Amino acid sequence: MKTLNRDCICVVTSVNGGTPQEWSSRVIYQLLTDRFALTNNATTPCPDITTYCGGTFVGVEQHLDYIQGMGFDAIWISPIVTNTPGGYHGYWQQDIYTINSNFGTDNDLLNLIGECHKRGIWVMLDVVANHVGPVDFDYSTIVPFNQDSHYHGCSSCPSQCTINVCIITNLIFQHYIIDIDIVVVVCYSLKNFNDQSEVEICRLSGLPDLDQNNTFVREALVNWIKNVTEFYGFDGIRIDTVPEVDQDFWIEYTTAAGVYSVGEVYNGDVEYVASYQPVIDGLLSYPLFFVLRSVFAQQQSMYQIQSMLQQYNATGLHQQYLGTFIDNQDQIRFLNEQSDIELYKNALTYILTSEGIPIVYYGSEQAFNGGADPDNRETLWTTGFNTDSTLYQFIRTVVLFVKQQSLYQYPQIQRYADDSFYAFTRGDTFVALTNGGSNQGQISRTITYQPYQDGTTLCNIFWPTEDCIKVVDGQFTIYLDNGESKIYYPLG
Repeated sequence: MKTLNRDCICVVTSVNGGTPQEWSSRVIYQLLTDRFALTNNATTPCPDITTYCGGTFVGVEQHLDYIQGMGFDAIWISPIVTNTPGGYHGYWQQDIYTINSNFGTDNDLLNLIGECHKRGIWVMLDVVANHVGPVDFDYSTIVPFNQDSHYHGCSSCPSQCTINVCIITNLIFQHYIIDIDIVVVVCYSLKNFNDQSEVEICRLSGLPDLDQNNTFVREALVNWIKNVTEFYGFDGIRIDTVPEVDQDFWIEYTTAAGVYSVGEVYNGDVEYVASYQPVIDGLLSYPLFFVLRSVFAQQQSMYQIQSMLQQYNATGLHQQYLGTFIDNQDQIRFLNEQSDIELYKNALTYILTSEGIPIVYYGSEQAFNGGADPDNRETLWTTGFNTDSTLYQFIRTVVLFVKQQSLYQYPQIQRYADDSFYAFTRGDTFVALTNGGSNQGQISRTITYQPYQDGTTLCNIFWPTEDCIKVVDGQFTIYLDNGESKIYYPLG
């Protein structure tokens, strides 16, 4: 960002960012700039996905039709600043005042955002304020945080100053997870995640931990986020590693940003996640993510959804502002854990139609099935941006319906739940899900708790002329074949 210095604000484009309520109407497509599209539109595979593969801002701009064709009206892009070597993902910042030249120039980024705004697409920037790249204790190359005093000390930390992580089955997380009997927790080393001061002071994965109580660090970070949102016209920010920084800092940081913020509290404990709601507009819905993986990937009881939503309500979480997702850059892909496409469609149907701000991770539409990082960060361009794939068309159908019906305006009301079937309404829309999978055969459920008048005809958006049912005597029966999901809407 050569036009952004440390002392002044140079505004060249207005910030379009909406309120949290306005963001709740958006559907977000998350992408890693380095893995989305090459400038020359080549389809050459990346020889080494542990480092830069060549994706650029120009590449993203050239393929906005592909994103918009699925109905998305917001994108979340990976961090943009210069990183230490190998930081293709953006989370190893080295110089917060310059753009990562691997992705392009200032003008390339401005052009991308400008084109998005012309199309009505909002742009969310991924930002990091907790740490810098892996430079051990030699900070001389970090701009502007090049002094020991800019970082937390290690005297009260475990071995090597590092916060360790826990593994739950095959999901990596920090802190405690939801109360599910089948979960097995294994923790590395000596880290105690019940010690919040240790979480905030010690290093995550060995990355130098910035001291936000240092006046220079605090002011530099706050001024940077204000400058970057105003200069480029970002509409929102996704904040990395929220629990690793004192909550008071986030109040100042998000206020300076002046746009909607959604924070990563990588944790399955609902009360712990909810404790960050007062300082950030929205949060990534990690507790629900773990439940959805259990329900759809592991085919555990669908009552878990009911239980989790009850916990959300009990803690007062603003569900409409939570980012709901089934995949992201930190998790093995759903289709790596569970290869059944029908189960994946059910999970996608839930996140796209339920209360919250839906986030779909790039490559989901092409059935990517990568494992742990970096295998879950595949290059999209090798698919040729195929718009005829099964999941591209599936996501397109659901997203366009969600947008057309403005589902965000309506509360989510559970209508039926058991171990293998779950249904809810939002307004006049009825969503039916199962975790039985493609070998399930046919199941049926009679719905008596429902909002429709007798005589109402409901049609399935996937088969609108072939799959219609009528409400009779205050009830109707849903049939799901071979693990499919259905979305019904009143005819006419």
